[in-house]
Amino acid sequence: MIFEAGFGLALKVELMTANCEVNVVDEGRRHQNGGQLDALRVELKNNLKDKKFLLVLDDLWNEKYNDWHHLIAPFSSGKKGSKIIVTTRQQKVAQMTHTYPIYELKHLTDENCWCILAEHAFGNEGYNEYPILEETGKKIAKKCNGLPLAAKTLGGLLRSNVDEKEWDRILNSNLWAHEEVLPALHISYLHLPAHLKRCFAYCSIFPKQHLLDRKELILLWMAEGFLQQIHGEKAMESVGDEYFNELLSRSLIEKDNTKAEEKFRMHDLIYDLAKLIYGKTCCCFESGEISGTVRHLAFHSNLYDVSKWFEGLYEQKFLRTFLAARNYLYGEYCVTKKVSHDWLQKLRYLRTLSLLKYENITELPESVSILVLLRYLDLSYTSIKRLPDATCRLYNLLTLKLSHCEFLTQLPEQIGNLVNLPHLDIRDTNLLAMPAQISKLQDLRVLTSFIVGREDGVTIGELRKFPYLQGMLSILKLQNVVDPKDAFLAALKKKEHIEELTLEWGSEPQDSSIEKFVLKNLQPSTNLKKLNIRSYSGTSFPKWLGDSSYSNVIVLCISDCNYCFSLPPFGQLPSLKELVIKSMKMVKTVGEEFYCNDGGSLSFQPFQLLESIEFEEMSEWEEWLQFEGEGSKFPFPCLKRLSLSKCPKLRGNLPKHLPSLTEISIKECNQLAIESCHLHWNTSIESVKVSEVGEGLLSLLDNFSYRELSIEKCDSLSCLPRMILAANCLQKLTLGNIPTLISFPAEGFPTSLKTVSYSNASLLCLIFFISGFGEEDVVNTLLKEQLLPSSLQHLHLRLLEGKGLQHLTSLTRLDIIRCESLESLPEDQLPTSLELLKISCCPLLEARYQSRKGKHWSKIAHIPAIKTNDEVII
Repeated sequence: MIFEAGFGLALKVELMTANCEVNVVDEGRRHQNGGQLDALRVELKNNLKDKKFLLVLDDLWNEKYNDWHHLIAPFSSGKKGSKIIVTTRQQKVAQMTHTYPIYELKHLTDENCWCILAEHAFGNEGYNEYPILEETGKKIAKKCNGLPLAAKTLGGLLRSNVDEKEWDRILNSNLWAHEEVLPALHISYLHLPAHLKRCFAYCSIFPKQHLLDRKELILLWMAEGFLQQIHGEKAMESVGDEYFNELLSRSLIEKDNTKAEEKFRMHDLIYDLAKLIYGKTCCCFESGEISGTVRHLAFHSNLYDVSKWFEGLYEQKFLRTFLAARNYLYGEYCVTKKVSHDWLQKLRYLRTLSLLKYENITELPESVSILVLLRYLDLSYTSIKRLPDATCRLYNLLTLKLSHCEFLTQLPEQIGNLVNLPHLDIRDTNLLAMPAQISKLQDLRVLTSFIVGREDGVTIGELRKFPYLQGMLSILKLQNVVDPKDAFLAALKKKEHIEELTLEWGSEPQDSSIEKFVLKNLQPSTNLKKLNIRSYSGTSFPKWLGDSSYSNVIVLCISDCNYCFSLPPFGQLPSLKELVIKSMKMVKTVGEEFYCNDGGSLSFQPFQLLESIEFEEMSEWEEWLQFEGEGSKFPFPCLKRLSLSKCPKLRGNLPKHLPSLTEISIKECNQLAIESCHLHWNTSIESVKVSEVGEGLLSLLDNFSYRELSIEKCDSLSCLPRMILAANCLQKLTLGNIPTLISFPAEGFPTSLKTVSYSNASLLCLIFFISGFGEEDVVNTLLKEQLLPSSLQHLHLRLLEGKGLQHLTSLTRLDIIRCESLESLPEDQLPTSLELLKISCCPLLEARYQSRKGKHWSKIAHIPAIKTNDEVII
């Protein structure tokens, strides 16, 4: 979405093209429930009234006029001059939507196609040295018919290939006449090596525009047996990396530049090609019937996957892949037990199984041992409490993912039987100890957590038995290390492929001298990228921490190290971008030792790439001294985010030179007062958040312009400072817990302001008493009078009186919250369309329906999914 200056409202609109569902985001507020379209349309219409907007609908393909009419109806209330831009690949859509003459994007010229093809084929080397290839290449470019994606894909196919015969073979291929997909794309696929064809086509199991994760995709390829090891020379993961990079270089997969983390996508036309090739065996399933030829299935799961959604799958017995895909990023996902306890037992050929984020899964049946071919099992974010012993008979298992299973406290004792297991992800579980047989898994390449046992358990020295570890490793309960020499035996420095390391002690302090030597002996490889140290009780840090040789470290977090008096020289880390320091109670001064340990050379610049720094819960911190290196450059030239929280004794002297600053957050720093005349900060700030600060700090904000401002818990504030009026680019204002605020400036708010949020402010209290009805009274009146629309799909009640539900024939979800006096539901009046009933904090209702075999339960048992507090019956 691109919004030009001069438009008063920024809206992002996503079209779910299956039913023209609209999700509207207004300054970060997201409506994700597609069942409330009528209410959403009304709200959208009201929000747009008399406002000028620009809306871009990209790649529209729904040809139904009624859908289009309903979609644009709310936008009719906008101010004159508002614009809607539609892009489409279908002439019918353009004819249906246009009010201005249609602008058709012309095809590229043959010369431009050749430039694109040559750029991807030759890279920086250029084509001047290959005149014969240039002639052939221009003929190939001409056959691309002016389509840039075709030229780019063919360029990727021919990348670094200077064989004239190969270029001629592409030119003279008889596939240019293929009509189902772009001929150039089909040719690119057919010229892939056989091992890459399967990997490419497998991506069609995901929905269109799905974000691909490199590591996750490689694990799935491994499970399906797509990766070929030649004489065991390379690890499977390395082979997968090579395959992925090859697809990337051929432009069959593209990096998604909209995400901060490294994610990838397939272009829609490339995806269509993969679907065409693998469509009979790969399927992204929502409901209904599927072909008996399907072998790889991604289930497009809903929040509550009841039994009927799977009816089309129960006869499928030859699946190799079952993945739970997600319609929503967040939510409580639940699935019927028929899947985990009945249907899965029939899938004897299953290689890949993901039940990711199904929160109601608390166990797996012992019959899981039937899945002897299983290579990939993902139970992450479930409520599983223990794995059945039968899991240890899944001898072909290559990947076991249990991350964020907060109720999981132990692994099976016989886990050593899984001798082929290279990937064990147990991040953010509550495991009490490692099983004794973990040491048998010496081919482990990913072990995300290692819980250190006492002398009679699995000690830290056992880590030496895992020489191939890579990626992420958290070493927990380091207080159990009795002899620091054992930490040295772990040989962390030799594990050169560990990129993220967490070292954590217990909350209770132990022998300070032992912990000091333990940390010294846990020195990691200099290839490390992220480091996190928690609850260390030593009085100082080892010399390796902050040493400039750690040139790859980009993220560093130190927390709850309450006995250290000073910080390490983090300013010497040349690549550090994010630094978090929390709960260091003994630190009173942050000074020269923080920037470097030897004063620095004349050209030394501390924190030269740091973008974010955060200090939190520094209860004794008083001073932040300036860097005074003689002739040196000022620190923090790239700092974008500065956050100070709960530093009650910190006074002035923040860094003077912050030319790149875009975000400031200062909370509970009551003593902090800064003289603005000494500061050389960027004056155009994106976001400012202050909470529980003095008037001196608030006055500092007069020196900036900003887009977002939040002021909370500032008891001395009775009127808004003049900065509000001066901030001509202010778009979002949040005021919270300011009981002394009694008036706004007479001049009003700046015209740029779009959103105002407030709570507990005295001058605003009258707004909440618009009518004599409470919210619940209004809803119940509408129910009694049958004024709610029959199309209503989701109803949330805090009070229920009488009847009125039976006419809501489209109602699929009913939430009843905190109705303490409600004894029963209108059991004979519940709509037959109801799919989910949620009851929370209703003691009398819970007592009535607590017994699943009682006569009252039978009256609601027909509802597919029932959730009572935290228990889900599905």
